[in-house]
Amino acid sequence: MTGWRTRIAPTLWEWRGVWLFIAIMLVFRSAIADWNQVPSGSMIPSILVGDRILVDKLAYSLRIPFTLQRLAHWAEPAHGDVVTFVSPLDDRLLVKRVIGLPGDLVALQGNALSINGKLATYRELTAAEVGIEGGDPHPSQRYFQESILGANHLIMLHPEGRSTSDRNLPPSVVPQGHYLVLGDNRDNSEDSRAIGFVDAKRILGRATAVAFSLDYEDFYKPRPQRFMAELD
Repeated sequence: MTGWRTRIAPTLWEWRGVWLFIAIMLVFRSAIADWNQVPSGSMIPSILVGDRILVDKLAYSLRIPFTLQRLAHWAEPAHGDVVTFVSPLDDRLLVKRVIGLPGDLVALQGNALSINGKLATYRELTAAEVGIEGGDPHPSQRYFQESILGANHLIMLHPEGRSTSDRNLPPSVVPQGHYLVLGDNRDNSEDSRAIGFVDAKRILGRATAVAFSLDYEDFYKPRPQRFMAELD
């Protein structure tokens, strides 16, 4: 045992610079900025499967690395922000769009959104207008620009994708210290309609851009047009 310790200790010391670099990078990704893989299509068309998104973890607060404990807090998520958070249901890392702020009265009926009695407006777009390459492989999908309270973003609807009751959200007041989040792929998203309101302490940061993107269905072919594309 002593001989093993004698041999391994010098090796660890020689690699001290590597261990320090790894530790710094882990702290950086936990508390300052991160890049997250997107494995599901719940945010199509804004975020595609295979996108690697950049997350500003200092957008709202500073946290103790590797925890949800906040050391300082200086901003709140706004309507339309794309955020990453720890799911209150099963602690998975999710990315969704902030729709309802604390105190907002939010409802979703037939995929028509209203906040505090104000109805969102919708402008239908073609697949080409939203950047779907090679035509739309699912003609039943429809794309819209949703606009409400100064926030404008794309959403995708698939009328046969979910039952009407699953798509709807009865009028609900967002509790203080919580947020209502929805996926842009409204008919295929595990969001506040399934997991409930999200505690502000669980929100890790704001997704700002796509660092790079790979098409998983085309032999991981790069999508150069999405490299460093900003998220609306």
